Amino acid sequence: MKGIILAGGSGSRLYPLTMAMSKQLLPVYDKPLIYYPLTTLMLAGIRDILIITTPEDQHAFQRLLQDGSQWGISLSYAVQPVPGGTVQAILIGESFIGRDTVALILGDNIFYGEGMPGILKDSARLEEGSLILASYVQHPERYGVVNFDADERVISLEEKPTHPSSNWAMTGLFFYAGDVVSVAKEVRPSPRGELEITDVNKHYMRLGQLKLRLLGRGNAWFDTGTHESLLEAANYVAAVERRQGLMIACPEEVAYNLGYIDQADLERLAHHYARNDYGTYLQRLRAAKRAW
Repeated sequence: MKGIILAGGSGSRLYPLTMAMSKQLLPVYDKPLIYYPLTTLMLAGIRDILIITTPEDQHAFQRLLQDGSQWGISLSYAVQPVPGGTVQAILIGESFIGRDTVALILGDNIFYGEGMPGILKDSARLEEGSLILASYVQHPERYGVVNFDADERVISLEEKPTHPSSNWAMTGLFFYAGDVVSVAKEVRPSPRGELEITDVNKHYMRLGQLKLRLLGRGNAWFDTGTHESLLEAANYVAAVERRQGLMIACPEEVAYNLGYIDQADLERLAHHYARNDYGTYLQRLRAAKRAW
């Protein structure tokens, strides 16, 4: 399975923070926001990833993330010239996807929880149709809403409804079979002028090929598109990391634990951050692993 991170868009809801830099390059406590969706895909076992950016921000992402080889993965880049909806990521990534299965994640989404690696790996085994993750939220009218029956079969999808049929919101992580590009090409702009991912998911729902995975209480999901949610996510990450002494969304750690890089690689990466807590953390990982 391949992966796509949509890190384009104007980030206008975060102005003036995003007037000079991409939203996905903003800090969430101790790491750039883009690290969180990136490591989510890595935890799913995905190593071939396309990052879609605005034209003006692409160089900054390349400088930060490079080609991914330092983490044992492959990163490539494409441009979203003008924001036009999540489905644009599929169309822009057509040649990258080919006929492979693909996971699409929004660049401002953060997932965390003890069971998340297992959920991600299971989801990445998708062979046909599509799979969406849903989270229970207090204000479902702000999101795409999914309603389902007692057997967790999806019966309706609504995009930011005035009167939501449930409190379950679609997260910004989607898994698709290799025919998703042809499905995306049939999507027409919504009344707000965007190509809505909900329309792609409705296609699979009508075919009975839309799978649903509910994120329970032990898992956290953040959509960091506003000042309040960005701060909330940062406070959450800070609290967990300070309490446990373990980092969330550290690509070096994820790559090391998955066997993508070895101790020598980790030592080299840690040396790059030798003067701060991030480097100290990587050195501690290396020492602990060696002790095991």
